[in-house]
Amino acid sequence: MRIGFIGAGRLTEIMSRHLLKAGHEVVISNSRGPETLTDFAAKLGPGAKPGTKADAVKSDIVILAVNWVDAEKALEGIEWDGQILIDATNAHAGYPVDISLEGVIKSRAVLAQTGQTSSELVADWAPGARLVKSISNVPMEWITDFSDDKPRTVLFASGDDVEAKRVVIDLLNGLGFAAIDLGSLATGGALHEVGAPLSGLEFHFVRRMRPEAR
Repeated sequence: MRIGFIGAGRLTEIMSRHLLKAGHEVVISNSRGPETLTDFAAKLGPGAKPGTKADAVKSDIVILAVNWVDAEKALEGIEWDGQILIDATNAHAGYPVDISLEGVIKSRAVLAQTGQTSSELVADWAPGARLVKSISNVPMEWITDFSDDKPRTVLFASGDDVEAKRVVIDLLNGLGFAAIDLGSLATGGALHEVGAPLSGLEFHFVRRMRPEAR
C-alpha cells in the first residue's frame, strides 16, 4: 500500500520506518513544499518520497501527523472522496504544544464545551474522508524498536466507518502492533484521546487464552 503523510515530524519518521520495513511506500508532505523534504525522505530510504499535500492525499491511506492546533489549516483545500484518513493528532492547549498537566486539562475543557471528541472535530474539518483515530495513544519513543521480534504494542482505533477502521487495524497488525477497536469516534475517541483513561499507557499484547483452554 501507499501511505501518505500530512506533516513531517517525529511521528511521520517513526511510522514511516515501520511501514517501509513491512514493504509499503510512503509519501511525505508538509506546509513548506516537497523540496524541503528531500533529506528527510532520503534518510528513510527507498520507498519514501517527498510530495505535495495533493500527492499524499492520493495514497491508499492518509495519516494526519501535525500538531492538533494546526490540523484545521492543514486540511484546508483538500477535496476528500472516501479516502481513509487516520487522525494521529492529540488535542493540546496552546501553541507551541502544551503537554503539561495544565495544558491537557485546558484542552479537555475546550473539547467539553464543544460536546465533541478531538477526532470528531477533525472529521468535521475533513468532510468526505473516512476518519479513524489511531496511533496517537502512545509516545513515538515507545515504538522505536523496528526488529522482527519487537513487543506487540497496543494501538487503539476508533471510527464511525467500520470498513475503514478494519483496514487501519489490519495495517497496524501487519506492522507488528496489536490494534484494538474501541468503537465510534464519540465513544472510543473519548477513551484514548490525550488525557483520557487509555492515553499514554503502554500495553503489550502477549498471548490470548483459547476458548477451549478455559
